[in-house]
Amino acid sequence: MNKEYRLVVGVDGSEGGERALRWAVHEAARRGGTVHAVTAFTFDDVDAANLTHRERQHEVAEQMLGKQVVAALADNPRVAVTTQVVFGEATEVLLDSAQKADLLVLGSHGHGRLHHAVLGSVADACVRGGICPVVVVPVPASDRQAAKAESTGIPAGIL
Repeated sequence: MNKEYRLVVGVDGSEGGERALRWAVHEAARRGGTVHAVTAFTFDDVDAANLTHRERQHEVAEQMLGKQVVAALADNPRVAVTTQVVFGEATEVLLDSAQKADLLVLGSHGHGRLHHAVLGSVADACVRGGICPVVVVPVPASDRQAAKAESTGIPAGIL
């Protein structure tokens, strides 16, 4: 039985989401698989949850996701990528989307000293609640050093 390898990746418009999507596309190219890119959105303000606003937010999320997919496919244009924008909490949407996936791919925020802060709350919850293997693509070391230098005022090369 030759099953196609399926990767689900969470894309939220952040640099971490972009890194995760690029990694997933590269991995799918390497394994001969497909990528399903998922974006979840919700509203913090109950008044903002009206249908018109929700439809507009959905459109904005679709545009963001489309742009990131196009950029991620630049090096591997033959990888099949499907997209989905879902209204709901990110963790729930991602875990539901990964039900039949071989791998769930997420980006790390890379901020803070605590494990939860470094991993990000959504990534942490998906690692704990996942039913398939989860890959968390970290912030590159050079970016971590640059962020540390900005917060301390010390040039990155000195850290």
